[in-house]
Amino acid sequence: MEPPPTLDNIDFESDEEESPLTLSQSFHFETTTTTTSSHMKSQMFRKLHSTAFHSVYIVLFKAKINVLLPFGPLAVLLHYLTGSHGWVFFFSLLGIAPLAERLGYATEQLACYTGNTVGGLLNATFGNATEMIISIYALKNGMIRVVQQSLLGSILSNMLLVLGCAFFTGGIVHYPKVQRFNQTAAIVSSGLLLMAVMGILFPAVLHFTHTEVHFGKSELALSRFSSCVMLVAYASYLFFQLKSHANLYDSVDEERETNGDDSDDEEAPEITMWEAIAWLTVLTLWVSVLSGYLVDAIQGASDSWNMPVSFISVILLPIVGNAAEHASAIMFAMKDKLDITLGVAIGSSTQISMFVIPFCVVVGWIMGQPMDLNFQLFETATLFITVLVVAFMLQEGTSNYFKGLMLILCYLIVAASFFVHVDNKSDDD
Repeated sequence: MEPPPTLDNIDFESDEEESPLTLSQSFHFETTTTTTSSHMKSQMFRKLHSTAFHSVYIVLFKAKINVLLPFGPLAVLLHYLTGSHGWVFFFSLLGIAPLAERLGYATEQLACYTGNTVGGLLNATFGNATEMIISIYALKNGMIRVVQQSLLGSILSNMLLVLGCAFFTGGIVHYPKVQRFNQTAAIVSSGLLLMAVMGILFPAVLHFTHTEVHFGKSELALSRFSSCVMLVAYASYLFFQLKSHANLYDSVDEERETNGDDSDDEEAPEITMWEAIAWLTVLTLWVSVLSGYLVDAIQGASDSWNMPVSFISVILLPIVGNAAEHASAIMFAMKDKLDITLGVAIGSSTQISMFVIPFCVVVGWIMGQPMDLNFQLFETATLFITVLVVAFMLQEGTSNYFKGLMLILCYLIVAASFFVHVDNKSDDD
């Protein structure tokens, strides 16, 4: 007689019957989880891969000016193979032009994530990063005159050539319409430029009238003090423009938005914030490398081309360094957006005169280099007359092709003057 079934037997048998199904379900669940996880990882990898390629395409291939990028490595190669200073200088100039434009682009992309205040500071820092890097490298090598003349040339190029071409092309495209811009912003910028002229003028006058308390030392001390004051003034200007009186700068834009003219102005950033930071770092490092070869080749290029160093520093360097600003200023003028054109041309001149030049004086102070604001009489007079001419052109708040033509012709006179100018500072000391 078989023993009656017990509870233990029943439980054991039921477990035994259900275990194959349970194992099968468990195996199926683990397989599905593994497949899903690997699929997600694959998707993330593809996304990162495509994002990286997209970023490289946007920054390095999309802009037409990037066809000049290979000239940078070519300049480095020629430096070691031939040692021809003329060609090294020429190809370095061509190689730096697209880098300057891409630096500006990456700064704009980063400013989309940071807001107006930080964006203004970024533009002040990286907007003229090319000029700052070249200047600091030249300062390190003790080439103070190259620093002074290249920064002066950037101001002259922006105020006469860039603004003149923008006014001229905008006036031709929109003829017979008279183009208008924010008069208040233009007057404030003109005031800042005149203040910069004051800071540069007094050390030169003090030096050449021989009225210094301590000859050679008072001029340098005055330059350093004035530079600190100019940096404070520029910081105050940023606060004035971006915070306390931002409505003065937005008035024209608001009017256009009300009329429905600028509905497409807001553009989404094309790259992420960290990509913009990474590109800023890479581009700045590459500009630093090329700037070294460029500065080292200036004297050799002057000898081989039979061209004054002052002409190369004041005319050639800034034209290439401002190529991107030149193109964008003309483009906005053709679209009848003169406020942006003035922000590019006059804003850049204000940055250089009130931020970059005083900054270089302070950096030279730290390096132990006697960088001062004495740009010599010829250069100082050129800057003074240029600021006066442009201030008169901007006071009405209107532009036309004739104003642009006058500014371009003024720049030709300045260029010709520096071509026949011999810079011999030692004779004046």
